[in-house]
Amino acid sequence: MSPTTLAKAIVERACKQKIIIVLAESCTGGLIASALTDIPGSSAVLDRGFVTYSNDAKIDLLGVSDKTLADHGAVSAETAIAMTAGALAATPRAALAASVTGIAGPGGGSPDKPVGLVHFSCQRRGNAAQHERHIFTGDRETVRKKALLNALTMIYNELK
Repeated sequence: MSPTTLAKAIVERACKQKIIIVLAESCTGGLIASALTDIPGSSAVLDRGFVTYSNDAKIDLLGVSDKTLADHGAVSAETAIAMTAGALAATPRAALAASVTGIAGPGGGSPDKPVGLVHFSCQRRGNAAQHERHIFTGDRETVRKKALLNALTMIYNELK
């Protein structure tokens, strides 16, 4: 499915289920929130989106611990999961959170964490967080578009 088709389906499903969504984005820089808010009626289901590009923003806005960032790095399963937990904690009326953190490139990669590495988390309040790790190929724009599509797919699947 295209991002627009997925976003429309997410808004429809969330409306039917009366689910409020919160987002925590790093490397996508608001692309997920933008895709959802392009859909009429999204104001009924999207509460807010945090763009936490820096470590300080992850700490200040989402409560990601210094220890998590020091031990695992900003691009890790642990940080992605902490981002969803923090988004839910900061948004009491939200029932579903999704997060993304990664290295879109062209620089910033390492042998352990190459360009294109993206971690995702999706969590319903009261349930364990779901995590996915992907390494996408392509330039910065392509990596970010693939990350957008994957994040929307995770949210869509969580609303099934």
